[in-house]
Amino acid sequence: MKLQSVITCPRCGFAREETMPTDRCQFLYQCTNCNAILRPQPGDCCVFCSYGSTVCPPKQQETGTS
Repeated sequence: MKLQSVITCPRCGFAREETMPTDRCQFLYQCTNCNAILRPQPGDCCVFCSYGSTVCPPKQQETGTS
C-alpha cells in the first residue's frame, strides 16, 4: 500500500508530497502555498482521490491496488 501522494492545488498549481491517513478518507486539505481549502470533487471520496498522485489507502484496499 502506498502512503505517500503528491497533492496538487488546482488553484495555484503548487504540489507537495503528503502522507495519507490509513484509516479514513481526508475531506479537507489546505494548500500550504495559497491557503485554498480543497474538498473532494463530486464522485471522489477524498482530496487525495481528487488531487493526489495516488488514491487514498481505503480506496487502494477496495480496488486491490498496492
